[in-house]
Amino acid sequence: MDDEPLAEWAERRDARIGQLRAVPLVNGDGPRASHLNPDAPRAIQRWNGHLWEAYGFAANLAEARLILFPHTGTAPDSAPAATPKLGPGAGRHRKPPTPR
Repeated sequence: MDDEPLAEWAERRDARIGQLRAVPLVNGDGPRASHLNPDAPRAIQRWNGHLWEAYGFAANLAEARLILFPHTGTAPDSAPAATPKLGPGAGRHRKPPTPR
């Protein structure tokens, strides 16, 4: 058995202490992914080393991202992503040319 030594596990667990996460507040077993309910209120939770405890509240996803990522001023995925440049060819996953 290749178990991780307890000291390494404890160090990895302690490195996460203070980490924040936003949990959407939705009814029942509805979707909890942030991109599905961007206007839903969020509970901000903080990891204390053993469990997630209540830390704050955000009115929507944009406000939650400002709390989770205070140093950037915006969320990491709000920056424009570079689109890959496709070369010539008819690769397997490319759209076929449209008939004219």
